[in-house]
Amino acid sequence: MTETTPERILAVAVGAFGTRGYDGTSLDDLARELGIRKQTILYWFPSKEALLDAVVDRCADEVTGRLVRALEGAGDGFGRVEAMVRAMFRLAARHPSMLGFLREVTRIGPPASTRLLDRLQPLIERASVFLEAEMDAGRMRRHDPRLLLLAAYSMVTGMATEVDVLRAFGEAPTLPSLLHRRDELLSLLRAALEP
Repeated sequence: MTETTPERILAVAVGAFGTRGYDGTSLDDLARELGIRKQTILYWFPSKEALLDAVVDRCADEVTGRLVRALEGAGDGFGRVEAMVRAMFRLAARHPSMLGFLREVTRIGPPASTRLLDRLQPLIERASVFLEAEMDAGRMRRHDPRLLLLAAYSMVTGMATEVDVLRAFGEAPTLPSLLHRRDELLSLLRAALEP
């Protein structure tokens, strides 16, 4: 199946915004990478801000879809937490610029970060309800579900995208190192959550 022009623009924008940053990427840069004119980008996305909104929507949909699919066969209890962490690390391995973009959106702040949170809110609510139920049933230790989700999200994005910080801690930005960081994070979460 051939990608449409808007899909190609979005894919290149995710990569550029996720690696060079939103401010560090111009529409002219994107046009050069795509081999098209800047006016073509502006035909589909009337401004850089409109393109940013579309990239936020695309990434939020991708993350939501991956997590929902991961949860479908995850079972109960910690298995669901593990499925979510594994899904996010798979995303980091296959599309590192997408996690870089999510980190970039939080740096940019509103309105982009608000848009992202609004798009992810149903997923956050679903995860919070699940964690609360598990804690109420005694299958997980009591923590603030929303802060727990925030901490896990921050750890995953940091462990997957902060290359300079990883190097300072002696971690190479390689696939085996990424898998090691994932396993260590799962061990930490298991120790924190399982009674």
